[in-house]
Amino acid sequence: MIKKLHSNQRMSKTVIHNQTIYLCGQVGNAEDDIKAQTLTCLEKIQTLLEEVGSDKSKLLSVTVWIKDMADFAAMNEVYDKWFEGIQPPARACGESALARPELLVEMIAIAAE
Repeated sequence: MIKKLHSNQRMSKTVIHNQTIYLCGQVGNAEDDIKAQTLTCLEKIQTLLEEVGSDKSKLLSVTVWIKDMADFAAMNEVYDKWFEGIQPPARACGESALARPELLVEMIAIAAE
């Protein structure tokens, strides 16, 4: 069985299949700097996971798209602190043009229920 939540004509924010949770890309507030955008992405991930009974400790994988690798260290500072005390998930990070020029980071997550 596949369960899709917060769906519109383009996507679902959360998809659950075989006890695995797939989240769409999460972005921060366009007016914020890289650190604030990173924290907002992570908080949105946490909120979506909690909504379906999971949490950040159950993250399996996070894909991070960053607009400019010059922000890599600042993004990692927030990311690493958010996972303090928790074994982090698998992760990939790449530089990419995002949907809008003011967006600096986007995160896609997969978690266990």
